[in-house]
Amino acid sequence: MLNKILKILALLVLAPVTLLAIFLAYMTFTDYKPLVQEELTIQNNQHTTLTQGEAFTVTTFNLGYSALDAGQDFFMDGGTNSRGTSKTQVETNLNGIIHTLSDLQSDIFLLQEVDVKSSRSYQVNQVEAIINQLPEHSSTFAYNYKVSWVPVPLTHPMGSVQSGLLTLSSFHSSEQTRFDLPGKESWPVQLFELDRAFIENRFPVDNGKELVLLNLHLSAFDEGGQIRKQQLDFLSEYIRHEVEKGNYMILGGDWNHSLPGTDPSQFPTQQEWPEWLQEFPETFGPADFQWAVDPQIPTVRSMDVAYEVGFNFLAVIDGFFVSPNIQVIEVHTNDLQFEHSDHHPVTAVLVLE
Repeated sequence: MLNKILKILALLVLAPVTLLAIFLAYMTFTDYKPLVQEELTIQNNQHTTLTQGEAFTVTTFNLGYSALDAGQDFFMDGGTNSRGTSKTQVETNLNGIIHTLSDLQSDIFLLQEVDVKSSRSYQVNQVEAIINQLPEHSSTFAYNYKVSWVPVPLTHPMGSVQSGLLTLSSFHSSEQTRFDLPGKESWPVQLFELDRAFIENRFPVDNGKELVLLNLHLSAFDEGGQIRKQQLDFLSEYIRHEVEKGNYMILGGDWNHSLPGTDPSQFPTQQEWPEWLQEFPETFGPADFQWAVDPQIPTVRSMDVAYEVGFNFLAVIDGFFVSPNIQVIEVHTNDLQFEHSDHHPVTAVLVLE
């Protein structure tokens, strides 16, 4: 009788361990392993050439996969939710985001957290929908999150994720490349994490130079910010290499740092500074590069609770880092009260000198 009980107990212990081992083996086998550099396909490439001395507009916008609207929280930020409220709400958010993009009429859009086919956004193909509604722009897409199944939170897992970065432009692009960013979590955590990257587009300018444009989204929840440091070191070396060529440079996106020239304490809040948010290091990049940010309007809110005016912690983490041969005419953040995303779009008016 005792032996029988022990066998049953052993089975009860071994069964979940075996299932976990099979699951991790499957996730390891199917893990997305991008190349360090990968040439990207561009759709609907435009014919217009950038002109020295003429103003153009660039907008960066983290879409929050059309699921992180004002009524949502997020489990990684201390909330409970891992998916959008419903497919209908995701579609409503996406339509609102597309309406915003159409109203802005920017020459270039740098978009982050755009889902292709994900459980968290009910399989709504956001890349396709945006491209279809902005036919006057070319499109370059790169994955930075491609996981068969994210099992957390256990009670309501995020599920399958296919998501990435999307760059749209009304100018002719000569090259498009995905650059993998360094810094990874250890196994098996990395199996379920983003593979951080940036899209590089190269645009010929009528004076014989190039505009090198980066669409990026840095890490956020890396403990101690060590992965972010590796990513910034990589970007610094990348910038140094391009500066030697005399090119124009724009690095735009979600930096997941409190950006220079901004101060979160000016925004009313009842919350403390979140652990994940760090000040941007003063040593980053060439000293003559400039930040193009709007310090008056926040670009992101805390996600541990739904949005409530005056309660959530607010900060500026989205913006542009541009070379000294580019004149910054204006930078403006569109205050949308986080209606359809946990971020706000930031638009800069720039001139190539």
